Amino acid sequence: MTHIDEFESDLHRTALSQLDRVAARLGLDTDIHVRLRAPRRAMVVSIPVRMDSGRTEVFTGYRVHHSTVLGPTKGGLRYDADVSLGEVTALAMLMSWKCALMGLPYGGAKGGVRCNPRAMSATERENLTRRYTAEIILMIGPDLDIPAPDLGTDEQTMAWMMDTYSMTQGKSVPGVVTGKPLIVGGSAGRREATGRGIVYCLYQAAHHTGQQLRGKSVVIQGFGNVGSVAARLLWRDGAVVAGVSDVRGAIWNPHGPDIRQLEAHVAATGSVVGFPGADALDNTALLEQPCDILIPAAVGSQIHAGNAERIRAHIVAEGANGPTTPEADVILHDRGVTIIPDILCNAGGVVVSYFEWVQGLQYYFWKESEITARLQEVMARAFNRVWGVGQKEGVDLRTAALMEGVRRVAEGYRVRGLYP
Repeated sequence: MTHIDEFESDLHRTALSQLDRVAARLGLDTDIHVRLRAPRRAMVVSIPVRMDSGRTEVFTGYRVHHSTVLGPTKGGLRYDADVSLGEVTALAMLMSWKCALMGLPYGGAKGGVRCNPRAMSATERENLTRRYTAEIILMIGPDLDIPAPDLGTDEQTMAWMMDTYSMTQGKSVPGVVTGKPLIVGGSAGRREATGRGIVYCLYQAAHHTGQQLRGKSVVIQGFGNVGSVAARLLWRDGAVVAGVSDVRGAIWNPHGPDIRQLEAHVAATGSVVGFPGADALDNTALLEQPCDILIPAAVGSQIHAGNAERIRAHIVAEGANGPTTPEADVILHDRGVTIIPDILCNAGGVVVSYFEWVQGLQYYFWKESEITARLQEVMARAFNRVWGVGQKEGVDLRTAALMEGVRRVAEGYRVRGLYP
């Protein structure tokens, strides 16, 4: 198989390695396999932005479509100083497997701008977003490619993107992005969707292993939208959330704090650090605390070869993208740790993004209770498929999830054939 140097990055090499391994296990047709290794299209753009100082700064942006065989593409937009074409291409590929695994009519996409959003004013971020949208406008649309928030972006970013696109169409087009504010066509339950999806996966894991979540000890790395929602739902179900962290540090209380009080503390201080009755830890030490369930819900590569032997959880539920390196994957598997992989565990966000897109196309919006019920149904169905593949093939859940996602995309290529 050829390797395309334009997309060179550690993450892209890992994504290709995963695909090649799964393709061999599936006995994938070579002609389809080689098509899956390359993105459908990739765009690199220059983004000139007038900064608050009056000077012009030029940023580099990317948008990649991996596959369009199952429908329009779907994937987030990230603002980060380390964004690269290779990273974005790899994430677009993983989005293809995730969307197919969840049964959504999408291919995978991803976008990024190399910048430090925390060092920019709101005006500078708006100018950056609007110019980026204008530069990639031929690649996006409600039936072409639908961006969503990711690292360094949020619902305000999506509102700016939607407005910029809509101005070029002469009408409001809510279906061009998802993850936008409710007032301009966002969906109820979207902000909580990823955290809910993690908990729904844990429900199924407990069911298949004859256990229950009540009384289980939980450690959560990251107390943002994803981690805080998972913490609140698990606490309500009787789990003991013994440790949580954010970018400033971690806290540990083996008896578990009242999550409502912790949320109030975070709202008042901006961090979990300093919460009364809990011991202070650093983020590295938190991952190594004894617990039944570990939820890494922050950034990638947090569990690696250097600390995997010291992870004392029985289940790792990946709320973040790529929190476990391939080397750590092997170590944890050999130690009998169950990993619920990111393309399944954190897919709640893209599922409710799909619901938002459908609502925007119909101009008819559902109640939050309908959305959460449908989300639970989709997550349970996908988890049970993955569990079944794992049991049948004798593989771990990550391999099973990748096999199911890749198989569905490959079947789309087989049925549609090759043009011309």
